Amino acid sequence: MDSDTRFLEKLRREIAPGKLEWIGLRTERRGEINIVERAQAKIGLGLDGDHRCLKTPGSARQVTIISREYIHQIAQQLEMDFIEPTLLRRNLIISGMNMNLLRFQRLQIGEVIFETSALCDPCSRMDENLGKGGAAAMFGYGGLCAKIIQGGWIAVGDEVVRLESSC
Repeated sequence: MDSDTRFLEKLRREIAPGKLEWIGLRTERRGEINIVERAQAKIGLGLDGDHRCLKTPGSARQVTIISREYIHQIAQQLEMDFIEPTLLRRNLIISGMNMNLLRFQRLQIGEVIFETSALCDPCSRMDENLGKGGAAAMFGYGGLCAKIIQGGWIAVGDEVVRLESSC
């Protein structure tokens, strides 16, 4: 393990738990988003009621996660006071954790264990939803994609905990 990797692991060990603030289920691609207080996560599929749950099993993009802090940053860049979470088309909003340190990590929310992977880059639709420059403002702040390793229930208000690596 090189010194950069050791340093990142040290920082990750110091991450305090966060909180699940919001859950959104996308009914279909470009479809309505249902805001719910709790959701069932299915291993290898996604959140029950979200269109991604019906797609290719095992996908690394079963769930999308963004932080309240990233949303605030995007709003600042767009000179907005507030961004309605449904406009960003993410599934989960968490708060209190540095998302830059959560890539390729396992997180537990409620009964569910997620494994984060790729950055969730914005698409050109963000210019439609947020106005000109929306996609550019989101670049680097789009959150993370994740897959479900252990299913169960999550609920708004649940603690978000980074799990220690087994390596």
